[in-house]
Amino acid sequence: MDHLSQLADALRRSRGFAHKRDIAEVLPQLGPVAGLTSVPNGDDCAVLPDAGEGHLLLAIEGLVQDFIAAMPWFAGYSGVMVNLSDIAAMGGRPLAVVDALWAGEPAVAQQLLAGMRAACERYGVPLVGGHSNLHADQGQLAVAVLGRARRLISSFAARPGDRLLMAVDLRGAWQAGHPFWNASTSAPAERLRADLALLPEIAEAGLCDAGKDISMAGVLGTLLMLLECSGAGAHVDLARLPLPPGTPGWHETGNAAFTAHLRWLSAFPSYGYLLSVRESQAEAVQAVFDSQGIACSDIGTVQPGARLTLQLGDTQTALWDLAAEPFIGAAPHALLAEKAAA
Repeated sequence: MDHLSQLADALRRSRGFAHKRDIAEVLPQLGPVAGLTSVPNGDDCAVLPDAGEGHLLLAIEGLVQDFIAAMPWFAGYSGVMVNLSDIAAMGGRPLAVVDALWAGEPAVAQQLLAGMRAACERYGVPLVGGHSNLHADQGQLAVAVLGRARRLISSFAARPGDRLLMAVDLRGAWQAGHPFWNASTSAPAERLRADLALLPEIAEAGLCDAGKDISMAGVLGTLLMLLECSGAGAHVDLARLPLPPGTPGWHETGNAAFTAHLRWLSAFPSYGYLLSVRESQAEAVQAVFDSQGIACSDIGTVQPGARLTLQLGDTQTALWDLAAEPFIGAAPHALLAEKAAA
């Protein structure tokens, strides 16, 4: 099997893909939200009409128990950080944070809270309340953030012909042996806040209305969610993806290169966004990120259809066909699959 096909096969079987596919079991139980929210279920945040101008954004994340057990401080920090990323991904600015934590050991609770407090202080967002249980069997954590957006960036707005831009902060380091590229905890607080504000600035300038933050499904799993919500396909050239310093180039093969490439394709990069941008605006969006020292590369195009195809050199492969197998069960590709099975 060639290098590209090996990567595609490993991604399909990855933990990140499996966790995102769990969403397909949940979405049908939520019921319709037409008329209640500004976007359907399946986006990075729930979006409610604001009494004033714009939209209120609600984001929530739960942390897996093995993460909390291994790194409780960083789990608390990440619980805030990933929610702030979701708010920014939809063109919003965060207003406040709440949490719900369970712990059986006081030291675990203290570390979770210290991590959350550190993230809130560095990003300039208040932690205003929550729920605590210090008599649980094991540590668990959920964090929610309220935000506000004047203009939305949505998972449901990508169009065929759009350029796909990957914006990622490469000024970081791997978090031990985990698939976390940490460009946050050692960065200046002022820079963290300014970098997060780039997304609402881009939205408010009318430069982009479609995209997602890169989650634990990695850049390609995130792209599948974006495409499924928007009812489109895409073609991505992996050789265009920016790489962390010290990573083997995309032209390299062998076990070491495969492991490094798969780790990056599976990573949550702490600051990473996948944007679907009209071709006429792509250079302007790249210039915004470049001005802040953030890598922003044109990695492919949104296309008609339902297939995500990958290219590396002269080799191409299909990663996923959303019409045949929905990823998170978001319309319209989920509806196509249901009709095909009927």
